[in-house]
Amino acid sequence: MKKVLGIIAMAIMVSVGRVYADEGMWLPMFVERLNYVDMQKMGLQLTPEELYSINHSSLKDAIVGLGSDAMPRGFFCTGEIVSEHGLLFTNHHCGYGAIQKLSSDQHDYLKDGFWAKNYGEELPAPEMTASFLVRMEDVTKDILGVVTDDMDYQDQQAAIRNKIKEMETAASENGKYNPVIKGFFEGNEYYMFVYQVFPDVRLVGVANSSIGKFGGDTDNWMWPRHTGDFSIFRVYADKDGNPAAYSKDNVPLTPKHHLPISLDGVKKDDFTMIWGFPGSTERYMSSYGIDYNVDVFYPTIVDIFGTQLSVMEEYMKADDHINLMYADNHAGLANTWKNFQGQILMLRKNKVSETKVALEKDFTKWVNGDPKRKAEYGNALPNLKEAYKTLGNVAKSIYYPNFVSQAGPAGIAAQFGSYYQAYLDKDKDAQEMSLMLLQQMDVDGLFAETDPQVEKKTFSEMLKTYKKAFKAEELPEIYNIIDKKFKGDIDAFTEDVYTNSIFATPENIKAFIAKPNPKKIGKDYAYIMNTSMMEVIMGAMGDYRNAMQAVSENDHIFVKGLREYYAATQPGKSLYPDANSTMRMSYGSVQDYMPADAVHYDYVCTANGILEKYVPGDYEFDAPKRLISLIEKKDFGAYADDNGELIVCFLSTNDITGGNSGSPIMNGKGELLGLAFDGNWEAMSGDVNFEPRLQRTINVDIRYVLFIIDKYAGATNLIDELDIRRGEPKPLRVEEEKI
Repeated sequence: MKKVLGIIAMAIMVSVGRVYADEGMWLPMFVERLNYVDMQKMGLQLTPEELYSINHSSLKDAIVGLGSDAMPRGFFCTGEIVSEHGLLFTNHHCGYGAIQKLSSDQHDYLKDGFWAKNYGEELPAPEMTASFLVRMEDVTKDILGVVTDDMDYQDQQAAIRNKIKEMETAASENGKYNPVIKGFFEGNEYYMFVYQVFPDVRLVGVANSSIGKFGGDTDNWMWPRHTGDFSIFRVYADKDGNPAAYSKDNVPLTPKHHLPISLDGVKKDDFTMIWGFPGSTERYMSSYGIDYNVDVFYPTIVDIFGTQLSVMEEYMKADDHINLMYADNHAGLANTWKNFQGQILMLRKNKVSETKVALEKDFTKWVNGDPKRKAEYGNALPNLKEAYKTLGNVAKSIYYPNFVSQAGPAGIAAQFGSYYQAYLDKDKDAQEMSLMLLQQMDVDGLFAETDPQVEKKTFSEMLKTYKKAFKAEELPEIYNIIDKKFKGDIDAFTEDVYTNSIFATPENIKAFIAKPNPKKIGKDYAYIMNTSMMEVIMGAMGDYRNAMQAVSENDHIFVKGLREYYAATQPGKSLYPDANSTMRMSYGSVQDYMPADAVHYDYVCTANGILEKYVPGDYEFDAPKRLISLIEKKDFGAYADDNGELIVCFLSTNDITGGNSGSPIMNGKGELLGLAFDGNWEAMSGDVNFEPRLQRTINVDIRYVLFIIDKYAGATNLIDELDIRRGEPKPLRVEEEKI
């Protein structure tokens, strides 16, 4: 799911019992004031205090931000606590990186799955942290209080950064908490979020990737979806319940709140709410920003990432070892690549830029109606137009050389630049210091999780991709060398680099460091390639930085003006800030949709779709024989719906984006119905402009999750740990013989 902009929060519409798509990612501290009455009308049964409280246990205490370090400035996914022993559910693709790092050729947990039968079998998850929000507070007056009218924009930002650092340090209470202050509405408001970050997170259970990633990249962003996108972890603490680094003495966390699980399933128009940490939206972006993204930025990244992906896939499909090695990297690239493709298509198809132009005309008319407003806001849009024009002219000269210069030996060569420069400057002290740092380098680590065949082919194909994107006179010097020395043959150049470069193998690097000869660096083609591309970047960087600063400065002014415009012209409208990886709540309902003329998509899909898509041995649509057998027999136990079918996924109108992956989708009682994991293709423009008629969230049904845990994997120890509820009590499972 994971970036470009809409406008405003749409009024909630409730008519004759039917609920429509609901825009808004709302800060929980404002739920009672802004959203509670509407949510009650739609089916919420909890009190505001049960939703968000800083003094008592509340729903927010079960929502977890998943990160990779102790400073929770951004979360890659969301999780939720589902037991009194710190058990955590999230998406399969959220746990993917940690699971890949825990895997080996002998124990490939991505391919084979993993199920711990007790605490002792649970595996420490590499580089995964779990952050719990303690409280949030408005600090706008404190932060903006350091800004004065006589400061220029850069001085204002420096003063704000210093104040943020000061306040975060004070709120940490000597390291007890991890506070983060972030700007909202393009820096017109500031809020502080105080977290406790738990670094001891352990893998508990995950199904085979043929379940957790069923459909692969082909089905990504598509409906209907039949992906069991879940994985299970556990949060550990010290004996006093405090965050602590991994230790065998740590114990499962006793949370302030955990989510009960509902087996009642969903029906059309049912109320739903999603809590989590959405990463980034840009719904206040100007039409000029949208045009830049669609015409320049997104196509550039699609081209570059597409090259990398095609090489990876060629080798991953042929070799299990390479497949495991590149699995996480491929998944991240593929998700962004398809996301940007979808945004290019749907931003155009849904005429988002045209919608923005209409708003900007009305805004400009309002601004020009008052001299004071014109003085303050009148230049914002013209300045944005000029800044994005500059970005459009220089962006390709930043992004292509940036990515290509990092390929293989060229990227490694850059780390020797300081040493070589010291040699050229005849600065012996600097040269000696640089060499000492090189001697401490983890050379083998530079080549870890890489395959020589993949890296070599990527190196060559990236150079070809760069060359195709520019006129000959715009290319860096390395292409002249390729033309003169290798008759324009990039493959021959690549072969020479991988045969002769200092930076091509660990052995070559180690030999050079042991007996350095700095003259050789300047003659090394990998180093020349890197430096020639850096020259292109530096030639464009001044204009790029100035344009980016102009965008930031004028976005701040434009959004400030927009808020005044809405307050004056639509005083009943409540505005929400863009997503920025802070806790948000969205609410909506279970709904179907019509993506095109005469096409209707139901709001649920069943396990029958797995049988329809199943292709034995296929890279994306294979499935375990045991799963196929259970589906064919309709052996679903207590997890079947009233018609005896097994619901795999369902749709809702909740407003989410990247970072919400793994978020709980709940009913009006705060019971878990499933896990949000994707948006739909037809609304790929939704990060920029919410599409009420089309926008849907794809959720894996909790009954399918429990079916996989119980009936497929036999991990009944986990089922017994959960608080499972049903309106009409039925057996929770049918005991089977041990697998």
